[in-house]
Amino acid sequence: MAKFYVSCGSQTLIISAPTAEFAAMRLMDEAMAAHAWIYDDADLSEQDRRDHLSLEALLHLSSTVRVSECGLGRSDAGQFEVPMLLDQWHRLMTGVSRLFVSAGLEPRRVMPANLENVLYPKSPR
Repeated sequence: MAKFYVSCGSQTLIISAPTAEFAAMRLMDEAMAAHAWIYDDADLSEQDRRDHLSLEALLHLSSTVRVSECGLGRSDAGQFEVPMLLDQWHRLMTGVSRLFVSAGLEPRRVMPANLENVLYPKSPR
């Protein structure tokens, strides 16, 4: 796998990934992970969730994710539009939530109930 340098607004990530698009999507996942709680709230509509994600993206991200194999601040491997990546991330999270329901299982929380006890991967990724 190639090593990618990914940046969007104040967010940066250095990651080994199979493709530049995968690396861009991983940055989106890192940036939006704190907002996955919206998929646990049954009182929110689909539009409420989309609006929340769009607002967070406007506040914290730029309009494109730049991906490079040479270093930060470059886009030799590609540029990806944040709205497209945000839509893909939203559909993925919605699918995870619906998977449990369609399998006849109790809806499960997307985010762990107690975040203090969760171990996250250490850098480099």
